[in-house]
Amino acid sequence: MSEPLDRKSGILDAAATLFAASGIAGTSMREIGDAVGLNAGALYHYFRSKGAIVNELVTGYLTELLADYQAKNLDRLEPRDRLKAIVDVSLATGAARPAATKVYHAEFANLRTLRDYAEARKLADEIQTLWLDAIEAGKETGVLRKDVPSKVFHRFLRDSVWFTVYWRKPDDPYTLEELSNDCVSVFLDGMAVHPDR
Repeated sequence: MSEPLDRKSGILDAAATLFAASGIAGTSMREIGDAVGLNAGALYHYFRSKGAIVNELVTGYLTELLADYQAKNLDRLEPRDRLKAIVDVSLATGAARPAATKVYHAEFANLRTLRDYAEARKLADEIQTLWLDAIEAGKETGVLRKDVPSKVFHRFLRDSVWFTVYWRKPDDPYTLEELSNDCVSVFLDGMAVHPDR
């Protein structure tokens, strides 16, 4: 990898950490520059604005996340396994990129309406569709209950998974696999069709 790409990656990583801690509005270009050993003016050689840093950070994060979901060949999996794969990928992404995960989930609702974020919005919509398709497949095959709206179930499951970045530590003896299994058990068994319902 060339030096400018390494430097850009370093800037994005440092910005993600700062944005996760202080928010986008609470982080200055000077702070980002200090974190990577550049003066604020030199950052403009790599990014035209703080908004451009945020955009590249969020778009890159979502591009990688979508590719990781797609690599699981979700369409070929049974509904329960499909949702488990989505949870596994999401937890692994959160563990690998906690700062970017926090930035995306804390800030994207405010950013998605901005014109510059059209690509990120498209990616986020594709990801949401993957989750909703898996839930709908579970309902259609009789694995999941139909009385809870899919979008509501999606939000409960998604938020529970993504918010683990705020409490699970990298050295936690509670493994990602254990967390994934427990999450799937709580949500999918709670949504499972029972003969007496």
